[in-house]
Amino acid sequence: MIKAMRTAASGMHAQQLNVDNIANNLANVNTTGFKRGRIEFQDILYQKVRTAGTSSAEGSKVPVDTEIGYGVRPVASTRNYQQGTMTATENPLDLCIEGDGFFRILMPDGSYAYTRDGAFKLSEDGTIVTADGFLLDPEITIPAEASSISVSIDGLVSAILPEESDPLEIGQLELARFINPQGLNAIGRNLFTESTASGSPLTYNPSEGGAGRIVQGYLELSNVDIVTEMVNMIVAQRAYEINSKAIHTSDEMSAIVNQLRR
Repeated sequence: MIKAMRTAASGMHAQQLNVDNIANNLANVNTTGFKRGRIEFQDILYQKVRTAGTSSAEGSKVPVDTEIGYGVRPVASTRNYQQGTMTATENPLDLCIEGDGFFRILMPDGSYAYTRDGAFKLSEDGTIVTADGFLLDPEITIPAEASSISVSIDGLVSAILPEESDPLEIGQLELARFINPQGLNAIGRNLFTESTASGSPLTYNPSEGGAGRIVQGYLELSNVDIVTEMVNMIVAQRAYEINSKAIHTSDEMSAIVNQLRR
């Protein structure tokens, strides 16, 4: 009975993690560039009661194993990098990546982070930064006298200056791609960092190398589907209840055994 309790307890722990992940997805349904996560599970080792191929009392061979599993364990938390819906904002500093790339961000400690969140702002000196003030890399500074800026699909940034008939090119955006984006480390603030699992970033100009193109005046919404997440939550809740029922049943069976008299 103790084995059944531990097995069911592993199922309850797994479903608790599942619900935690679903709750995080739902909490970020309006987060720009957010990618929904999913918990993956594996069954645990099995106890062999009888092995296939052994001889029975009558001399025949046992055709299949008799084995009892020890439950479940979480093994991975993966992200779905499917493109989110693009929404128009009419803000020239809002940039959407239509493809697989990431914007590269220079952190205060000199390291790099990567994001799909293109809701950029201007610092006090006209430099393009994130909402937290981290620099977009390569660094691009908008002239104070610029009346408007434009960003082409291939990442060329231009500004209209007074008394100038032609736009002035002021910078070139770059995008990073990873061989295994599932291996990126999420550090919050819509940022990721590379890891040994993700591989080193491959840098391209937009519209090159499969990194995707830039769409100015748009933002990429979260790719969380509320209906799917609600269904997943109901399934996880039912699984949690069933595992708790298994523990309750095991406890009742143990009580019956303890009450046996010779």
